[in-house]
Amino acid sequence: MTIDVKTVLLHNGEKLTYRERAGTEPPLLLIHGNMASSELWEPLLEHEGITQRIIAADMRGYGESSYHHPIGDMKDFSADLYDFTEQLGLNDVMIVGWSNGGGIAMQFAADYPDRVRKLILLASISTRGYAAVNADGDRLQTKEQIAKDPGLAMTFQANQEQNQDYFEQALNYLLFNNHQPDAAIRTNYIKACMKQQNMIDVADAANRFNISSSSNGLTNGTGDLNRIQCPVLVIWGVQDLITTQQMTGEILEDFASHGKSVQYITLDAGHFPLIDDLYGLVASVNSFIALP
Repeated sequence: MTIDVKTVLLHNGEKLTYRERAGTEPPLLLIHGNMASSELWEPLLEHEGITQRIIAADMRGYGESSYHHPIGDMKDFSADLYDFTEQLGLNDVMIVGWSNGGGIAMQFAADYPDRVRKLILLASISTRGYAAVNADGDRLQTKEQIAKDPGLAMTFQANQEQNQDYFEQALNYLLFNNHQPDAAIRTNYIKACMKQQNMIDVADAANRFNISSSSNGLTNGTGDLNRIQCPVLVIWGVQDLITTQQMTGEILEDFASHGKSVQYITLDAGHFPLIDDLYGLVASVNSFIALP
């Protein structure tokens, strides 16, 4: 199965690298999470059980994509995706957002509802964001506080210093706590962590993200969720140490409060179902795709 690696130049001057595999239409547009890149979608890109055309992009500041202009919030990523889909002629997509990419996918589906046929949230951050907290569990209020927090600063510094050992230990605990991937996938994931150029900006954006109609304790909800018109599938692994059951519950609660039904599936997996339960993930995605 051939996976092509290509680039597209956006109108804002950013270059997005993406991976593409041929298949049936409409395509699956895959949005990776934090400390990641499009390479981490390869188990899905290579899976013959998915017949859809698949496109997986490195978002601005990740992987091989550029980072000339710092992002301010999730809407910047959403605008990048709109330009990306315009240039590739993708007027009808099924979008899959993993982890922090779930926030980007939700924002895109709210900003451009006519472009999204179906939305799949995989181990996604909440509709109310992903809180940046200090050692006492208190939510940090500003980007400056995030940058200076001792706990978070360790990760930022490891990124700047290209500290492979730090990321390997962190990933073993948080991501590969159920199954160890093969050496190639491990190496690619560690490289993705070290390539990321926007860690502080993204942590701040996720901390403030809130498309619900409720306060998240830092920002009032924008209510953008109400503009999402497509069917939604939420997939969460019961052993996930990064996106919690509470965050997943907030997604379900917020969609329900806006009168929108959501299909919800749990997997016996952690934060990375592409390794922990690829069979279950593919079956869940295919069943959802097949729904009218």
